[in-house]
Amino acid sequence: MSTLLIEGGRRLSGAVAVEGNKNAALPLLAACLLTSEECVLENVPRISDVEVMARLLVDLGAHVEGVGTTTLRIRCPDVIKDEPDPALVGRLRGSVLLLSPLLARIGRARLAPPGGDFPARRTIATHLEALVSMGARIVDGPGHVLEAPDGLKPTSIYLYEASVTGTETALIAAAAAPGLTEIRHAACEPHVVELCRFLTTLGANVTGAGTSTIRVEGGGKLRGGRHRLWGDYIEAGSWAVVAAVTRGEIAVSGARAEDLEVVAAVLKRLNIECRMDGDVFTVEQSKPEAAGRITTGLWPGFPSDLVSLVTVLATQAEGRTLVHDWLYELRLFALEQLSGMRADLFLCDPHRIIATGPRQLRGRPLDSRDLRSGMALIAAALAADGESRLSPLETVERGYAQLVDRLRSLGAIVEKLQ
Repeated sequence: MSTLLIEGGRRLSGAVAVEGNKNAALPLLAACLLTSEECVLENVPRISDVEVMARLLVDLGAHVEGVGTTTLRIRCPDVIKDEPDPALVGRLRGSVLLLSPLLARIGRARLAPPGGDFPARRTIATHLEALVSMGARIVDGPGHVLEAPDGLKPTSIYLYEASVTGTETALIAAAAAPGLTEIRHAACEPHVVELCRFLTTLGANVTGAGTSTIRVEGGGKLRGGRHRLWGDYIEAGSWAVVAAVTRGEIAVSGARAEDLEVVAAVLKRLNIECRMDGDVFTVEQSKPEAAGRITTGLWPGFPSDLVSLVTVLATQAEGRTLVHDWLYELRLFALEQLSGMRADLFLCDPHRIIATGPRQLRGRPLDSRDLRSGMALIAAALAADGESRLSPLETVERGYAQLVDRLRSLGAIVEKLQ
């Protein structure tokens, strides 16, 4: 495991370009298993989560070219097994997306408990309910074992929660089911829309993408296809917060204006000067002020993936801000480490935290317990007096490509220690 040594107190400035959306890359890679023809994905983020998913595809019989680059070529003439490598599955929450193509191609899937952030607190019940409604049956066995010997069937389904990966599981399965499937209370995030467009490229007829009701006419022979991923707006928002928390200036390119609108709205409430010109999102030197209340929401609400970073920014804002992440329990618990950096925080309950600022932070050893809070703690360390050490760095590198090099390019003094 690696440690990131961070010397704080420097104002970051410069430019950074984001690659494709991590949360789109994983379902698109899973969907490539639906067809035996070649699929090409461009602008793929060069991150460890994508590498793990690519290795899972290879383990199942796919040929994957270009791992470690931004262009992947995937071809899977035959799926050779029904159980993805349990060790790899245990490293990646997105491995759950393999259930649908396995059931579609060979009628059986065996999946060890998926890993990733908060594995014990994030169930796959929505995914299983969707697949059962489409003709799969759950079989006793270790992990999750499903069978669909007669193939997947079209259905009309209401998702109990608007789960992003649950919606994606249902979409991939529906593309293989002969007939019309309607998914209600579907997630509306941009990466769900990307999957819909990719499935259309492969030959499924998908309507309603970006709304809470999506219809899929599936079951035909699916072909190969090519798709260029949209820029990762979560990564772009992360760099924007890094600029704001260090009182710096950063121009972030590569993400779509319509995806960054919700991020810009919250930054402006915190008195951060920012603007969008084409695909360049610029954050200017600002004096943060408390926003009163910031609440996450289903898309197009403020994304939970950025709540940890915004909380760090709130510790540097004049006044008191209540941050409320009603979507996920305990995501904010990792930020208790900020108190050891002299931040003024009050954790109300598993969903709410109050930050009062500005407080000059002090460097200290930090534990990156999950991807997003890990990046938030890096932002805090960059703004702090003195030296911080964050480990394991690999947790953050799951979602941020070339992290150390990009930080250095912006003027940060950081070193990766093995």
